[in-house]
Amino acid sequence: MKTALYGRIVFGAAAVLFGVIALMWHDPDTWQNVHHIWSLPFGAIIGGCLMAAQIAGGVGTICPQTKRRAAIVLGFVYSCFSLACVPEIIAASNIYDKYGGSFFIFFSLVCGAVALYAATEANPDKARVLGRVARLGLGICAISFTLGQILLPRETASLVPKWIPPGQMFWAILTTVAFGLAAIAILINRQARLAMRLMTLMLALFGVMVWVPRVIAHPKTHFDWSECALTFLVTGAAWVVAELKVF
Repeated sequence: MKTALYGRIVFGAAAVLFGVIALMWHDPDTWQNVHHIWSLPFGAIIGGCLMAAQIAGGVGTICPQTKRRAAIVLGFVYSCFSLACVPEIIAASNIYDKYGGSFFIFFSLVCGAVALYAATEANPDKARVLGRVARLGLGICAISFTLGQILLPRETASLVPKWIPPGQMFWAILTTVAFGLAAIAILINRQARLAMRLMTLMLALFGVMVWVPRVIAHPKTHFDWSECALTFLVTGAAWVVAELKVF
């Protein structure tokens, strides 16, 4: 199925991009919450190895012969990234991380890796269980995305290009409602595939209309590069889950 291939390409390419810029720019703006890995013994080495593994996993998603192993690698990497966000949740440095915002961004990538693995599983029962895990996990992440926009409405609205009618706050509210409805549909498994595909489209448009122009306008701003890569990573993860045959 071509759409499944396209989802893998987006997921893999974004993984490569995030890994490359993280190895190029060793700063919190690029690594974001993952920079907590640096505080571990040999943290810089561990972080570098994880980013290198992410690049290898991203490349591996493209080839049918290597996508199963790539899914395992990416699942491990993104699980580590998710755990690296826990200190922010405990410290509650801001309202977004207080409710696990960054954790669920990386956890959605774990769901994408689980879905990628499920797509390679020959046993239909195991594939169904893995697919259900990926779907439910993504649904929980969609709740977090909804909550994040509810808690930070002005910050969300400020990201909407001003030239798009009827206004920034309109789109902030509309996308918040869309995330919420998608979360419900995904969790109760009613029109879940359609909900995930529409959420994928919304995320892709957000990446194309918000972060790509910012990267072009400010190519030296590392945070914009990081947000662009993460947006397309989540897009790819949602796409991979949406194209599973069973969930």
